[in-house]
Amino acid sequence: MRVQATEKPGPRPGWLILLVALSIVLITVWYRESDTGPLHRVRAGVQATSAPVSAAGEFVTRPVRGLFAWAGDLGVSRSQLEQLREQNRTLRVRVAELEEARLENARLRALVDIPQARELKAVGAHVIGRPTNSWEGVITIDRGSTDGIRAGMPVVGPQGLLGQTVAVSPGSARVRLITDQRSGVAAMVQRTRAEGVVRGSIDGDMSLDFVSVDRIVKKGDVVITSGMGGVYPKGLTIGEVIDVRRPANALYQEIDVEPAGSPARLEEVLVLVGEPPAVVPEGGE
Repeated sequence: MRVQATEKPGPRPGWLILLVALSIVLITVWYRESDTGPLHRVRAGVQATSAPVSAAGEFVTRPVRGLFAWAGDLGVSRSQLEQLREQNRTLRVRVAELEEARLENARLRALVDIPQARELKAVGAHVIGRPTNSWEGVITIDRGSTDGIRAGMPVVGPQGLLGQTVAVSPGSARVRLITDQRSGVAAMVQRTRAEGVVRGSIDGDMSLDFVSVDRIVKKGDVVITSGMGGVYPKGLTIGEVIDVRRPANALYQEIDVEPAGSPARLEEVLVLVGEPPAVVPEGGE
């Protein structure tokens, strides 16, 4: 036997029409009655009854809402903090770069003053190699034969003479410092014009040799190049006298000289590529 399925009743539009009509009537009455009308009194009663419930709900949910607000603010603060840290790192790098540029600019200005004052041609170079042992006073610079550098050219720093090139390749050159034991520079005492030869030593100390005992030399006197021999221009600062000894029955004084600058801390140098001017001996033509 076949059983027919019961059909579900469809929606009844009559209830919907009735509710809509009732809503229209209530709205009309609401707007037409005064504030003391029955609908207004009912609304006031419902609000008075639900107010404690609303207050309790506000009290209970306030910590939860505060926690979510704090968490949201914390996320924003961390993001802003990370941005500030990144900006701080960028600014520190920029300040370091500007300070390095300022220091390099100051060193280069001091270097440029030397050849400009004597109208000498010069090529700037960076020091790329320091002495590899304690008994060899040689540095390496990043200029070579392609830049017009040749062996035997004087090299100066901000305080004065450093040495001369001894070996040159296309892209670099080795410079023997005046403190090297194999170095010798024709020199004179600036104040008295007493001439001699500045020599280096194995420990990096310098001395002014072959100065007669009858010439006056004092501690603190400045020693400069004399220009004799045609290797170094006249008037470049070599160093300062730090000690003078006159041994008995000796022909020459023992004079210790301190270099004008420390080669160990040099970063930039100048190679004097022009021919030094000829020097006429005192009393000569």
